[in-house]
Amino acid sequence: MPPSSSRSARAATPMAFVQAIVRAYALYGKAPGAALAAAQIAPRDVGNRQARVTAAQFEALNAHAMQELDDEALGWFSRRLPWGSYGMLCRASITAPDLGVAIKRWCRHHRLLTEDILISLQVQGGAATVRIQEQRPVPAELREFCLVSCLRFLHGFASWAIDSRVSLREASFPFEAPPHADAYPLMFCDRVHFGAAEASYSFDERYLQLPLQRDERALRIMLRRALPLTVLQYRRDRLLGQRVRELLRTRPQEAGNAPALAALLNSSARSLHRQLKDEGTSLQRLKDEVRREQAMEQLRRNNKPIKQVALAVGFRNEKSFARAFRQWTGVSPGEFRRGQLPDKSEKALRNAAAH
Repeated sequence: MPPSSSRSARAATPMAFVQAIVRAYALYGKAPGAALAAAQIAPRDVGNRQARVTAAQFEALNAHAMQELDDEALGWFSRRLPWGSYGMLCRASITAPDLGVAIKRWCRHHRLLTEDILISLQVQGGAATVRIQEQRPVPAELREFCLVSCLRFLHGFASWAIDSRVSLREASFPFEAPPHADAYPLMFCDRVHFGAAEASYSFDERYLQLPLQRDERALRIMLRRALPLTVLQYRRDRLLGQRVRELLRTRPQEAGNAPALAALLNSSARSLHRQLKDEGTSLQRLKDEVRREQAMEQLRRNNKPIKQVALAVGFRNEKSFARAFRQWTGVSPGEFRRGQLPDKSEKALRNAAAH
C-alpha cells in the first residue's frame, strides 16, 4: 500500500494515466480491482478526467499492475515485458563507471526487450538528449502513457543511480497538449513542447560524467518495487553550484538576484537557497567567487582603471570593491596588479580556482 502520507501529499498525477493502466487490464482480460485497492483509488473516481492521484498512489498502482499482469510495459508493446525486465536494465547499467556509460547501456539493452521503440542518447553543444524513436505503433489509447513512462523510467533510474536530481532543460512530445498538460512541468520541467517530431528530454551533459553512487545491495532494495517514476525525492542537484556559477559568469544581467536566477534554473528562490545550503555553500559565496575570479582576470590582463574593473564585476564603487578584494586576497587591487600578492595567498587562490 502507498505510504500513509500519500493522502496529504499533493494529488498531481493525471487520472488519464490511471485510465491507461485500467485499459491494460482490459487488454489482458483481467479486472483492475485489486490494483486500485492497493493504491487506495476508488473505482468510481477512475472515470473522472478532472481527478488526480498522488505520486505514491500512482507508483503503488503501477507496481501492482506490472506484477499482476506480468508485463512491465503494461500493454504498450507487441510482446510483454515480464516482471523483472527493467530490473535487468538496471543491473546491466549499475556497474558503469559514470552516468553516461550507464545510460548508453540502458539504451542498448532496451533493444533486447523490444524494438517497438528505440531509446538513444545524443550529446551536442553541452546538452545530453534522450530520444525515443517509435518503430511500431503503440495502441493509441496507451501511446502518451508509454512515451511518458519510458522517459520517466530512465530519468528516475539516472537520478537514483547518482543520488542526485538530474535537472532537465526541456522535454518534447509528439502529440498535442493533453487536457492535463499542466502536470507535465511537475513530471519533467517547465519547458515542455507538444507537437514535436519525437519524445525527448535534454539536460546538462556534465551529469554524464558523474560517478554512480549505488551498489548491488541498494539496487536489490530499490527493485522490491517498480522503478521510481518521480525524481522529487532527489532534492540535491550535484551540479547546481556549477550551474549557478556558469549563469553568474555568462548571464550576469539576467541572473542579478535570487528570484531571477531561480527562474533560469526552473526552480524557486527558496529551493535555490536550500539546495545550495545542502551543498555547503550559498548564493552570496558563489557570487563572491565569480566576482573574485573575474576581477583577478581583468587586473591581470588589462590596464583599465580600478574603478572600471569594479563596475565591470558588479560593484557600485571603487571603495566597496577594494574592501571586498582585500578580504578575498589580503591585498588591494593595485597591489595585486603589481604582483605584490603574498606567496601563501597566491597558493590559496590557485587552489580555490582549481575547485
